[in-house]
Amino acid sequence: MAASIFVVAIVAGALWLGVWIGGSVEHRRLQEYIIMQSEGVDAMSSELQKEYALKVAAMEHRLAGNDKLLQTIAAMRNYYVDPIKLEDIYEKAIPALLSELDPHSEYIPAKMFSSVNESLEGEFDGIGIVFNASTDTITVLSVIPQGPSSVAGVRPGDRIVKIDNRVVAGKKIPQDSMVKLMRGKRGTRVKLAVKRASLDELVEMEVTRAPIELHSIETSFMLDSESKIGFVRLSQFSRTSHSEMQKAIAKLRKEGMRALIIDLRGNGGGFLDQAILIANEFLPADRLIVYTEDRFGDQLKEYSRGNGTSTDLEVAVLVDETSASSSEILAGAIQDNDRGLVIGRRTFGKGLVQSQIPFEDGSAMRLTVARYYTPSGRSIQRPYTNGDEMAYHMDIIDRYNRNEFFTADSIHFDETQKFKTRGGRTVYGGGGIMPDIFIPLDTMGTNGYYRSVWDGNVLYRYTMEYTDRHRARMDEIKSLAELDALLSEGDLLGDFIAYAEARGVETNEAELNASRDIILAQLRAYIGRNALHDDAGFYYNIYPIDNTLQRAVSELRKSLNKSR
Repeated sequence: MAASIFVVAIVAGALWLGVWIGGSVEHRRLQEYIIMQSEGVDAMSSELQKEYALKVAAMEHRLAGNDKLLQTIAAMRNYYVDPIKLEDIYEKAIPALLSELDPHSEYIPAKMFSSVNESLEGEFDGIGIVFNASTDTITVLSVIPQGPSSVAGVRPGDRIVKIDNRVVAGKKIPQDSMVKLMRGKRGTRVKLAVKRASLDELVEMEVTRAPIELHSIETSFMLDSESKIGFVRLSQFSRTSHSEMQKAIAKLRKEGMRALIIDLRGNGGGFLDQAILIANEFLPADRLIVYTEDRFGDQLKEYSRGNGTSTDLEVAVLVDETSASSSEILAGAIQDNDRGLVIGRRTFGKGLVQSQIPFEDGSAMRLTVARYYTPSGRSIQRPYTNGDEMAYHMDIIDRYNRNEFFTADSIHFDETQKFKTRGGRTVYGGGGIMPDIFIPLDTMGTNGYYRSVWDGNVLYRYTMEYTDRHRARMDEIKSLAELDALLSEGDLLGDFIAYAEARGVETNEAELNASRDIILAQLRAYIGRNALHDDAGFYYNIYPIDNTLQRAVSELRKSLNKSR
């Protein structure tokens, strides 16, 4: 429909010019016909329609000139032997056209547009629960306070057995399909039947869907209370990321924060303006944050405004191979301005700017219109071949096979892509952000015993059963200290080993000793995730085995000691 309207618009525009110049009656009548056709108005007799349809077809051919695509569309619409829906053909043709460009130009069908954008918009319509379905049953991990499910009586630990009288437990329904069953327009209702540990019968309730806020900051807390090092986990750059960051920093400052770790690992990007606003918080005035350059060489530069609230904090930014786009812009701005340390592994390398072009039917095209550059002049985008999307996405696997995840010496830089930071340090372009401190991927402890309890989902099932057994205390936990006190009671690891043996996992003492630290940390982390309303319980307890996070704390302690 969109391309049809486009051709009609060209013809109508040409006819308007003809009317303005000559004012002929035939031009006017042909113009009226085209307008009526574009509006779906059938006001002419069939004979008159045929007559003018031929004239429109002839004019379309003249306007198309040597453009084979426009000629093809016109011919298909006017002469094909059978009636066809061009709209259905466009749904296949447009993605094929865009696939011949770079890997990030794409077509978004109307039916997918809302789901593609909702995570970035900061809001969706739903029932307000955080759940996991890895055990083939929807287990409610937490309920948003005062949200729709909370009002209806849903509790953490509930297992959802039925949704609108449809049994979903044990049916191997994909998690995204379960999400669709629970989401819907605000004001509509959904019936739930849940299994509660304290009761034999199912508990039925009706939940009225309502707007649910999405948060891009998963958690923020004081990771090192003695050194006053705060931690913020930013999972994406949504419309609310900057305001969320401001609130998180303000909260941590009240606790005496002197340094901050921003965790961007796994953050695939989002809104550019949010990355710029967050970078602005840490930079003094008139520092270049990022710039874009289009095909004509025109540049758009973004500078810090001098109103940042956190220019006094020591900063470390954590990245990995899945940190992309806006994450790389923020990391690059911190690194090139020598404002803090970037720690981890080389980032993804997505430095192409997309402009979203909407169509009338609710679909959209995201077309690459420029490239991102860091303040030192580095292009963030890694190399690609137009039309070869498969090779582009296989690059991450190729990096792994080249040992790049395990040693910095395996990463070879192009000497022609050498740049200098504001302070004169050498950094390299050619794709992604290479961290100041490289931390290899840690595979220690991933032996046969660990794989048995992890791949077989035994470890996760134990953490859910532990949570059920301690539900009353878990619901009362309000702080990391209270969580730590609960998890320190008894022999958590010994209890888990017995649980695993009862489910057929034979204990191998040598392998258990090698993986003891990682298993215990994960037990505490996944139980901790069930205790608090954000992921503080997870990241606080995974810290002892997180080498990247540990190195960030160590480096920030050094900087803080020097500044005293």
